[in-house]
Amino acid sequence: MTKDKFICRLCPRECGAERYPEYGFGYCKAGSLAGVSRFGPHMWEEPCISGANGSGTVFFRGCQLRCVYCQNHVISFGYDASQPLFDAKGLRSIYQELINQGVHNINLVTPTHFANVIAESLNEPLPVPVVWNTGGYEKAETIEMLQNKVQIYLTDFKYGSAECGGKYSNAPDYFKTALAAIKKMFEQTGPYVIGSDGIMKSGVIIRHLVLPGELENTFDVLDAVRENFNPDQILFSLMCQYTPQDGMPERFKNLTSRVSETEYSRAAEYMKTLGILNGFLQSPESAVSDYTPDFSVDKQ
Repeated sequence: MTKDKFICRLCPRECGAERYPEYGFGYCKAGSLAGVSRFGPHMWEEPCISGANGSGTVFFRGCQLRCVYCQNHVISFGYDASQPLFDAKGLRSIYQELINQGVHNINLVTPTHFANVIAESLNEPLPVPVVWNTGGYEKAETIEMLQNKVQIYLTDFKYGSAECGGKYSNAPDYFKTALAAIKKMFEQTGPYVIGSDGIMKSGVIIRHLVLPGELENTFDVLDAVRENFNPDQILFSLMCQYTPQDGMPERFKNLTSRVSETEYSRAAEYMKTLGILNGFLQSPESAVSDYTPDFSVDKQ
């Protein structure tokens, strides 16, 4: 395991924080070794990712976004160094354990703040695709580190305006940053490829979670996708699974309720009107806590 600290500029916040193996002082609070909260086969991703055998998810602790409504806030807010820590060799052993269970891919969830150690863990190709499952707040330089190491980008595109990015994720630069990052992702993968087995082999899936009371934000994101990407070459996942979290501050009163069927229907219709037809919609039944993994255990 590495014993040296490094000065971190992996994410767009570029806080320049000192990170030591067990702890760090940056926005994400992470150390230089990868904190893993949970790993195991996961059945609740898009069908072409989870398939019949599940996606081999590795949930990393900490996050550079920390959205106020995060359903994984138990692991994303702050950083608990008592959780298992892994260097590149240790991560490689997790991947192999999951592959031995027959998963369709290795799915790295909220990985950005550990991009350096993850990139090292992927120096040797895996026999299954690697999925970079991200909130979309990425530096182009960090995405470049993943060239030929990541085959699938499963990326959020959360906000279409500086106002929403600042209000919900303390990231007013989110829109322009995420758009540039997703373009870089597409440059690496090219148009999506799905095998005869229905499992995705490479490409980009753009996810967008509709937030209650923020339909214009969804329209802005859809407009940006249509203007910047060929809808026949990427997949788009329009999500309605927003679940209110306990203790939401009063200023976010709109986030204390679920997305209405009317809001989601209007979003889906607008998506169709723009010609964004390849991808996924969700049913209202998705807005339940069952979609949030149990982070009180280390594995499935």
